[in-house]
Amino acid sequence: MLSTALAAPPADSTAPAAPPPPPAAVVAALPDDLRARMVGVTWREGCPVALDDLSLVTLPHYDLDGAVQTGRLIVATGHAAGVVQVFDALFQARFPVASMRPAHEFGGDDDRIMAANNTSAFNCRPVAGGTRYSDHSYGHALDLNPLINPYVRGDRVEPPGGRAYLSRDPSVAGLIVAEGAVVSAFAAAGWKWGGFWKSAKDYQHFSVTGR
Repeated sequence: MLSTALAAPPADSTAPAAPPPPPAAVVAALPDDLRARMVGVTWREGCPVALDDLSLVTLPHYDLDGAVQTGRLIVATGHAAGVVQVFDALFQARFPVASMRPAHEFGGDDDRIMAANNTSAFNCRPVAGGTRYSDHSYGHALDLNPLINPYVRGDRVEPPGGRAYLSRDPSVAGLIVAEGAVVSAFAAAGWKWGGFWKSAKDYQHFSVTGR
């Protein structure tokens, strides 16, 4: 008696393979070699947060060309989970991050960090033009794609190259607008956007305190 079972069709060898899943985010204590590179550059005695209270967060992100990269941020340990939540949402939205490297790789120089369009968080330094510690010094502030999301106060634009992005065109890859995925993702984690400030606009800046 002949079987009526149908044989499975041959596999389509021309079908493209599914892309591998992105690497998972990892939160870890600062390794000793990283601490050594930070001391005297982005952290020093007297900073308002101890090295033991900071974490290294390794995150997947899309770059401006649409490729998946792995970046690193240093944040206060108590806010690391929120940062992972934010960047998971940004990854799902395919929001691009140009570069994501810790501030010590730029000598802690905020001008160099911004000019390189590099996203970073912890950097023990005073606020621009002031003496009090910035929120970056506590590990609960972050600057995202700072070249295309500049700080603007009157005629002052930082970095200077950010002047090309004052029109806030939402079609520009990596540019942050009030109604976009970035502000929503940070708000869901309890972080506030500098783009809502009154006397200045800090389009790159997100912080827990709103400062």
